Amino acid sequence: MDDLDRRILGILRRDSRTPYTEIADQVGTSEGTVRNRVERLVDEGIIERFTVATRTGNVKAMIEVSVAVDVDTADVSGRMAEWNEVDFVWQVSGEADIVMVVDAADTGAVNDLITKARDLDEVQNTKTRLILNEQTG
Repeated sequence: MDDLDRRILGILRRDSRTPYTEIADQVGTSEGTVRNRVERLVDEGIIERFTVATRTGNVKAMIEVSVAVDVDTADVSGRMAEWNEVDFVWQVSGEADIVMVVDAADTGAVNDLITKARDLDEVQNTKTRLILNEQTG
């Protein structure tokens, strides 16, 4: 991955619907080059998916999850990623092992997700942080 790839990714991170012609103008190359680079980044797994960021008026939160040392965090993360209100699941270092970013209808729905996580045998502890404001980079 070179500087041009990084510049293209930066634009797509802000708005994944940016037309390739507009990206090409911004980075100083052709639309075909941008298209080929994006396709290669997808094929190589650097771009994992294109997604939508929403401003639903819902409650967004980060739920930090700690699991036992002998637990397969990839397995637990995979199951959590399937829950409807979950936007992202990250395996992280530090106090927590897994962080879920959720977009729920209200605090009751966030609490339901916390309970659902705590009901998993592998989960030892959770800590929740409500997201008050979000800026894109």
